[in-house]
Amino acid sequence: MIDGNRIKENLEEFVFPRLSGTENEKKAFKIAKKKIEKLQLSPLVQEFSFTTFYPRVYQKLVFTLGFWLLFVLYLNFGYLFFFINLAIILLIYIPIYFITRNPENIKIGKKRRSQNLYVSLEEENKNKNILFLCHLDSKGQRLPIKFRGLFFKLWVYSLIFGLIIIIFKNILFTQYSFWLYIIGIVPIGINLISTVMIDLNITNNKSPGATDNASGIVTVLELLNHYSSPKFRLKNYNLWFIFTGAEETGTMGIRNFYKIIEHLEREKSIMFNFDTIGRGLDVWTSTERAIHFKNAENLNAFIHTKKKFIRTGRSDAYYLKKKNFRGFGFGDQSSYKYVHTINDTVDKVDPFLLEKLCKHIIDVINRIDNNTNR
Repeated sequence: MIDGNRIKENLEEFVFPRLSGTENEKKAFKIAKKKIEKLQLSPLVQEFSFTTFYPRVYQKLVFTLGFWLLFVLYLNFGYLFFFINLAIILLIYIPIYFITRNPENIKIGKKRRSQNLYVSLEEENKNKNILFLCHLDSKGQRLPIKFRGLFFKLWVYSLIFGLIIIIFKNILFTQYSFWLYIIGIVPIGINLISTVMIDLNITNNKSPGATDNASGIVTVLELLNHYSSPKFRLKNYNLWFIFTGAEETGTMGIRNFYKIIEHLEREKSIMFNFDTIGRGLDVWTSTERAIHFKNAENLNAFIHTKKKFIRTGRSDAYYLKKKNFRGFGFGDQSSYKYVHTINDTVDKVDPFLLEKLCKHIIDVINRIDNNTNR
């Protein structure tokens, strides 16, 4: 039976800083593992190693090199100066670009360890699968998420506007080059400031991670508590309950876990990803915007599963979406102002909203299961 009070108690246990690769992430892993074992289930563990180069260094390097190339074009010190700088940038960037195509295999930087925790309720006569996903780790950052988004946008827009001015100044309207040079100071300056702010946005281990993603952990645990009873098992679907590590470090957990589930048939699998649920609820589907619900009582938007797909940023679900898995993402955009900050505390999550969400998902899954092969 789904219990909001149990969700609340579990939530309070997981709300503490737990940066990937640290002892605190391992602590969250051990708590989750112990709770699963209390259900008389045997969770499986996939250990893996990773480095922080891809999420914490590579991105900053790309933005910095991009600014420098824009600045060199703006200065217009001649073709030789430009091509020397371009050659140096390409010599740096091209090898790194190919290395980061599979970031889980990168060996640059200090090696850290993490683990995925999962329960697979499989039966031989079933070939359809439902995956419940969440991630165990949290992270803090110097800048709130809205400012990070702002500086990313400013960097892109200033780059585009700066390139347009450079083309006008150096090629199309050379007679006005002086005035265009003066105007160009604005996008170059904005791009520089944005680059500096992106580079200064360091990762720390200060966020308690209540919405991101203790809310997801306790939701998957509550669903597992329900389906741990054989009488609630589905007729046509195997069930997977997946707690990934190092999601906040380049989605390293799901990238490694994919090796375990890559054999699953995409058209016979549905995923439910729970990440950053607060006091409201958004469901990401194939629509242009997330569908927002103040409560979970009318979540009928995702019943027609064949037409719905995850739309989200870098996350476990987004990675699986690129691998052609289909499903739904649950979060709360209104809680993003707390994400990755010291203010992502337990009071930002409504456990009884999670209770309603669990009940509705169970109801929808039962309907899907009952309608299969009809």
